[in-house]
Amino acid sequence: MKKIKIGVSSCLLGERVRYDGECKRNQTVIDLLGQRFEAVPVCPEVELGMGVPREAVQLVAGDLAPYMVGIESGKDWTQAMTDFSSQKLQALTCLSGFIFKSRSPSCGTGNVPLHHEQEKSAGLFAQAFTKHFPALPVIDEEQLQDEKAREGFIARVIEQGR
Repeated sequence: MKKIKIGVSSCLLGERVRYDGECKRNQTVIDLLGQRFEAVPVCPEVELGMGVPREAVQLVAGDLAPYMVGIESGKDWTQAMTDFSSQKLQALTCLSGFIFKSRSPSCGTGNVPLHHEQEKSAGLFAQAFTKHFPALPVIDEEQLQDEKAREGFIARVIEQGR
């Protein structure tokens, strides 16, 4: 039986790709993949060349859309992330869904705080992904803790994978 491919934020799989050199290994994600699904790891920040360890970044509200900046340096990573996303999405047409890292400035699904604002946003890569693949199911590791949300996600992924 051919495994269905799901994109997964690399840190959730135990890869030490976070800004501080750590991971956010998530057993629920790993258990979900099991025998039926194949993980396609993605770390936008590392893949665009930010390195590990690296300066932490945050989303800042802009006139039209949030932008991504280094917390200490103020370096603007928005265009680099936009360019990376455009290229990477072309290589991800094999996916049937994506499990993102919650609250990540690149991978959060809608719960990323905007610096000095009350509102929240999706991370820049997650925004680009959902715009490019509007029919594909997406979820983050926190949402996967909810049994109904997890079952709904799995059902939609299986349907996409047919």
